[in-house]
Amino acid sequence: MRQSSIQVCPVPLEQQPVNEYEELKESWFFRWATLDNRLFVRKITLIWIIGWLISSPIAAASFSPSKSALPFVLFSNLGAGLVLALILLQLFFGWHYVSDRLKKATIFYEESGWYDGQTWPKPPEMLTRDRLIVSYQISPILGRLTRTVGLLALLMAGDSLLWLYL
Repeated sequence: MRQSSIQVCPVPLEQQPVNEYEELKESWFFRWATLDNRLFVRKITLIWIIGWLISSPIAAASFSPSKSALPFVLFSNLGAGLVLALILLQLFFGWHYVSDRLKKATIFYEESGWYDGQTWPKPPEMLTRDRLIVSYQISPILGRLTRTVGLLALLMAGDSLLWLYL
């Protein structure tokens, strides 16, 4: 009976890319990107509202809401957009990191500490499995996050242009 090369992998379990993917998928924060559209939009909207609540007192100190309502709203929107952008970028970079680890033909790992890094070439069946995970599971997540960041950038650019023409 032939022993699978996946079983003789010297990489510690917590550093194997497929296990990093599973851990990311089950994480309370990074799981947001895997939710269905309705729940994803709800989470993003909640973060935007929290960002608005954080940035609106700062905006109110600069622009009185009763005297300068439009600058107050625009500044609050830009602040909320910045908070949301930071959250979305954290999501994107986390998923992108795991995607890169899965796509590579070798696994970089540390045996006992930061000073003794090793690389291990993935066997063909592991490389195929990992690249299928990237293609069918992670690429749609990265696409969704890219589109969301793009839409947020457009909205913030619109706010900024409106700000310039006040």
